[in-house]
Amino acid sequence: MTKISDFTEGKILSPLLKFAMPVLLAMFLQVMYGAVDLLIVGQFGSAIDVSAVATGSQVMMTITSIINGFAMGVTILMGQKLGQGKYKEAGNVVGSGICIFTVLAVIITAAMLIFAVPISRLMHAPVEAFDDTVLYVRICSAGTIFIVAYNVICGIFRGLGDSKTPLITVSIACVANILGDILLVVGFHMNVAGVAIATVFAQAISVLLSIIIINKRGLPFEFSKSCVRFHKGLTSQILKYGAPIALQDGLVNLSFLAITTIVNSLGVIASAGVGVAEKLAGFIMLVPSAFAQSVAAFVAQNYGAKKYTRAKKTLAYGIGASICFGVVMAYLTFFHGNLLSGMFSKDVAVINASWDYMKAYAIDCLLTSFLFSMIGFFNGCGKTTFVMFQGIFGAFCIRIPLSYMISKVAPTSLFYIGLATPSSTFVQVVFCLVYFIIVSKNYKKRMDIENENHF
Repeated sequence: MTKISDFTEGKILSPLLKFAMPVLLAMFLQVMYGAVDLLIVGQFGSAIDVSAVATGSQVMMTITSIINGFAMGVTILMGQKLGQGKYKEAGNVVGSGICIFTVLAVIITAAMLIFAVPISRLMHAPVEAFDDTVLYVRICSAGTIFIVAYNVICGIFRGLGDSKTPLITVSIACVANILGDILLVVGFHMNVAGVAIATVFAQAISVLLSIIIINKRGLPFEFSKSCVRFHKGLTSQILKYGAPIALQDGLVNLSFLAITTIVNSLGVIASAGVGVAEKLAGFIMLVPSAFAQSVAAFVAQNYGAKKYTRAKKTLAYGIGASICFGVVMAYLTFFHGNLLSGMFSKDVAVINASWDYMKAYAIDCLLTSFLFSMIGFFNGCGKTTFVMFQGIFGAFCIRIPLSYMISKVAPTSLFYIGLATPSSTFVQVVFCLVYFIIVSKNYKKRMDIENENHF
């Protein structure tokens, strides 16, 4: 039977790192889905294929981020229920989550299949790559049910404090994706269609393996078919926690889609270059993203157990560990970005365009070490509405307007366009620091009142 990891007692740093490493590796392999697609077509296809896969995968990444945001609602609520010792309600959280995500899967699949052409047109996909972009989006959208199912299952495991099982399933699926890409692209020359089909197949494998593992191990609390329904109070709580995160993640990714749209208007080379850079950015941001999820899982249990001081210590450890990795990634990105870009394209012009854009991400590596851990802290506390607002403000009041204005300045530099991202992150960090002080003071007052009433 799957065990529950208790994060409310004992040391913090070593359990946090042990939890974060499998999360990091699982996220790495998930990013590899899209990265391998781009790598294969970059080496065996043309710049047009790279542009189509880059644009199409950005669209699918936005969908995945929205789904993952909703799944965090399950992780947070389950963690809080376990921290409170309410195991029966934890089973009902899973049941409500299954119902919510079944409906979500149907809606997203239908919408993406119907609106693939308008979405590609909205993305300003280069004319030469337009049809292939639509094809990639439609094939991947047909597998939305697997994206949804996998993220829900991962949300359940994270809520239990288990970050290793998702790593095992996604590792096997990633190998399947690589083999599928090689077979369909190198062997059958299917290019864009081939990498899309391989991605869907790999996602299906990850879901199947996860279900087999759950059936074999069982869950550490009561769960049956009767749990699978819309539990009124729990369903609203999942949506209360998950919807703001999903909206924030979705809109933030839309801001990057907007930047991709701006860059696509500059031509195929710029489009392919930024597409490669965004794929690399997915890897660069893995460490802070992993700590964001890990901190959220830790804080959720401690917040549920009313151990706020321990929750704050978790945040400090998360930031400290994340910044150590951030410094290394900043150096590699700024000074050796051409070597990294060369793995995804053999076109020198595309490589140089990618490196130019990536230099801005070197700055963002340092800032996100603070931002993402703080977001994880607020999510764990259930302060997801604030997380949503700060993310939306950064995306639509800074990142998009600044990118657009810079793109209109001649001569246009992808590095300067890229600087809009760390500029937005800096403002968001300031917002989070101010809100952290406010939340800390309010919680201290509440604890003082409870202590007075106790005596």
